[in-house]
Amino acid sequence: MTDNMRSADWLDAGGLRPTRQRLALAELLVGDGLNRHVTAESLFDLAVDAGERVSLATVYNTLRAFCDAGLLNEVVVDGTKSYFDTRTDDHPHFYWEDSQRLTDAPADELAITSLPKVPEGMAVARVDVVIRLRRA
Repeated sequence: MTDNMRSADWLDAGGLRPTRQRLALAELLVGDGLNRHVTAESLFDLAVDAGERVSLATVYNTLRAFCDAGLLNEVVVDGTKSYFDTRTDDHPHFYWEDSQRLTDAPADELAITSLPKVPEGMAVARVDVVIRLRRA
């Protein structure tokens, strides 16, 4: 499958119109079929390096649209830093404090045995597990 085809299919799966900027950013995110964890700033830098004319505000808005369409998950590391994950199934993450990287952690090694009772009328939408790492 070509990069353009994969990106267009990905956008179609989320019900999003394939605008030039969406296609360009989708190609950077999923064009090679690999999973990615990006910040808006790192995706903006990738786009600029690839010769795309796009503003940081457009990158933020496009990432939000991708999340709203269910194509990405936002992983909030702290109140000021969010990563966008192309892998949308439930899985834990390692956050490497030294390098400020987010990577997938082995899901088969995580056991959540119970959750607190949720308030009446509410349902658990998702549980995010971020394991922060620093050099010992």
